[in-house]
Amino acid sequence: MAPDPYEQLASRLNALPDGFPRTAEGHELRLLRYLFLEPEAELAAHLRLTLETPEQIAERLELDPKALRQMLKQMARKGLIAAGKTDQGVGYGLMPFVVGIYEMQSGRIDRELADLFEAYYQAAFHEAIAMQPPVHRVVPVGESIAMNSEIRPYDSVRQILDEARAWGVTDCICRKQKALIGEGCDHPMDVCMVFSATPGAFDRSSTIRSLTHEEAIATLQRAAEAGLVHSVSNSQTGHWYLCNCCTCSCGILRGLAEMGVSNVVARSSYMNQVNEDLCVGCELCVEYCPFGALSCEGLASVDAARCTGCGVCAVHCPEGALALVPRPEAEIAPPPPDMMAWRQARAKNHGLSLEDIL
Repeated sequence: MAPDPYEQLASRLNALPDGFPRTAEGHELRLLRYLFLEPEAELAAHLRLTLETPEQIAERLELDPKALRQMLKQMARKGLIAAGKTDQGVGYGLMPFVVGIYEMQSGRIDRELADLFEAYYQAAFHEAIAMQPPVHRVVPVGESIAMNSEIRPYDSVRQILDEARAWGVTDCICRKQKALIGEGCDHPMDVCMVFSATPGAFDRSSTIRSLTHEEAIATLQRAAEAGLVHSVSNSQTGHWYLCNCCTCSCGILRGLAEMGVSNVVARSSYMNQVNEDLCVGCELCVEYCPFGALSCEGLASVDAARCTGCGVCAVHCPEGALALVPRPEAEIAPPPPDMMAWRQARAKNHGLSLEDIL
């Protein structure tokens, strides 16, 4: 009997450092069957994370390069695989399920896909988000950092944005998914941001709205004002997206809010500090803190162990009594230098081999 391509793909995705935990009920297989045609699943199960041209893939898998090229293009358009430039031309490769395939379905998600994801999320997703190092890293709201504090480049959300040459925004698939299952929140939908080093990269996209640099800054500000947490991939370089997250809908932060995974995100290099001379005990900061790190009995106080250094509370304090200050140097763990280093660290921690995947 020929192997089931969906079983092969599920195992391949779970062999990635990002993880795609299997379930006894087969929830992950139902997701893949919804997203992939059988030939697409079979092909994806043999792709690598490293981008390869159609000719290279065809030679490795003994396939017809012309037919393969069309199939790869179609799969990339559907957000099922990665595509990008290589020295030999356009290359294609395997994408993790999260962050990757799932997020690329923002324009396609419907009630059926939302239900399928929720069933999988409740059964197994906590295993993936509990793996270390974390998938995401908190980046503080710029205005929340005390003026005399040194800001590392990877802790500056504005610098991450400024390094790009193209910017785009799309609807948050997490909030769309929760709304489709009848559990939506009031936070803005159109604040998930993507970046590229290629000017005009999103100009022809059917799912991403291209932004100018000024519009990208305005989107960032709108997200901060809505009380959303900035988070990026857990590395110092190579950022291509910025999520603006909430604990009510975000797939990552729900791991903390609903499942108690305390280290679901890497915290920033900062922590909150209260100026007791300015604090009036209004408790507004307690309402805004997404991580339950603040309490108020006359004056606000910070639970340093729970504070991720996001700065959401500080920008909403009407008295200016809160600000982010650097953590003690011994408590600062710099993120991996790049995504390859992140993959290697995660693979090592969980006994995975990258030899057949890269």
